[in-house]
Amino acid sequence: MANTLPSTLGALRNSEYTPERLARSVKDELRENLIARLRSKETIFPGIVGYEDTVVPQIVNALLSRHNFILLGLRGQAKSRILRSLTTLLDPHTPYIAGSEVRDNPYAPISKYSRDLIAKLGDETPIAWLTPEDRFVEKLATPDVTVADLVGDIDPIKAARSNQDLGSELTMHYGLLPRANRGIFAINEVPDLAGKIQVALFNIMQEGDVQIKGYPVRLPLDVAIVFSANPEDYTARGKIVTPLKDRIGSEIRTHYPEDIEEGIRITSQEAWSTRPASKIEIPHYIRQVVEQIAFTAREDKKVDKRSGVSQRLPITTMELVVSNAERRALIHGEQLVVPRIGDIYAALPGISGKIELEYEGEMRGAETVIREIIRVAVATVFDKYFAGTDTQQIEQWFNLGGTVQLNDVQPSAASLAELKQIQGLLEKLTPLKIDSKTTPETTVSGAEFLLEGMTAHKRISRAEERVFTAAEKKQRVEQASQYAERAQEEFTSRNRTRRGFN
Repeated sequence: MANTLPSTLGALRNSEYTPERLARSVKDELRENLIARLRSKETIFPGIVGYEDTVVPQIVNALLSRHNFILLGLRGQAKSRILRSLTTLLDPHTPYIAGSEVRDNPYAPISKYSRDLIAKLGDETPIAWLTPEDRFVEKLATPDVTVADLVGDIDPIKAARSNQDLGSELTMHYGLLPRANRGIFAINEVPDLAGKIQVALFNIMQEGDVQIKGYPVRLPLDVAIVFSANPEDYTARGKIVTPLKDRIGSEIRTHYPEDIEEGIRITSQEAWSTRPASKIEIPHYIRQVVEQIAFTAREDKKVDKRSGVSQRLPITTMELVVSNAERRALIHGEQLVVPRIGDIYAALPGISGKIELEYEGEMRGAETVIREIIRVAVATVFDKYFAGTDTQQIEQWFNLGGTVQLNDVQPSAASLAELKQIQGLLEKLTPLKIDSKTTPETTVSGAEFLLEGMTAHKRISRAEERVFTAAEKKQRVEQASQYAERAQEEFTSRNRTRRGFN
């Protein structure tokens, strides 16, 4: 903190921190700083991706209206991060009476401690300073939270030591709300608060004051209160009392990324994918598959929709994917780290904890469900690159008895030598911008993606040991049947055209 900030009440009176400036409420302060940021066209909430046209405008409107508001959304939708970002709209420094538990405004103290101190010391009253981070108080709501935790209680020990009556304000132990005075108070998962605790919030939200333990001590607090909750808990079976809902100015719905590229932007920003002493290149199709896993899981009937699939899933998965590729490169002394589809399967431990399964999914087993989700994600991204690619030459090579194994045991150069045996394989990688000049690490990654996509579409098979072989007999029969159906459709279409039906 700058040394030029006043350290006494007298020095404060002669500074730019005038009574008029400090008379602003927290909500007015947020509003004025937000207006300045809007006029200068600065980013309102740096680091928040995907909400520019949806959630952020609603938050701006709530702040301009000086509302207490709640963010409703499933897990992993950046609710807590947005609430913490509100501190960027607070002043850089805010003075208060040093030693005051409720961070009294030096010009308008609300506690007896500060009033007595000013009466005793006058202009020599010591002044301390709050940073924006100091002015953010956060509480995770749990069923065991008490009124004393939030509001306060009488402290008999303090009364005995100070020789005060129990009814004296100096015997009070202040809870989180009074200690958040002149700041922002955030309650996460508010429906988990017991009903009587929710009722205790009424006064502070409507009248702006709290009463402690039934004594005639009222504190006119200056607090901006914000909440977060899961929509399922917020609306179901009375977990949130109606009068509290009525006192919350705005309900703002958050959401997951609306498309793959938006999700990739978030994951690229949040995942630790740049490692010291390692040159890492992550192909875009790998980023797409990792993100597609989350999108596919959110639509899968075996995954619990009420729980949601957190954006932490692709973030954690990407970190594990890079780590497995980094481990392989370190083992073989390779300078370039390029993740492969196989590395995504190695990230199963990071995916399993992020997905809640329905009964059907639990019966099948988490690992089975996740592997199926990955397979569908690979197939979806594969079609974006190779939908019009003829892979029959590659399939024929496997049908004639060819096999190839891609794992972490051998270096990329050895894997590439095996892949070159597959007729027509490397020539099909042009949609991935891979050619003869591409590094072995990148070429092997692209080739494995092509083979994994063919496996996902059941054109070839792959064992758990990552040995690619011809499609199983049943798959080949189904494939031949599909070819026959397409040929029959084309023949019928040509005949209809010849007869003038089209």
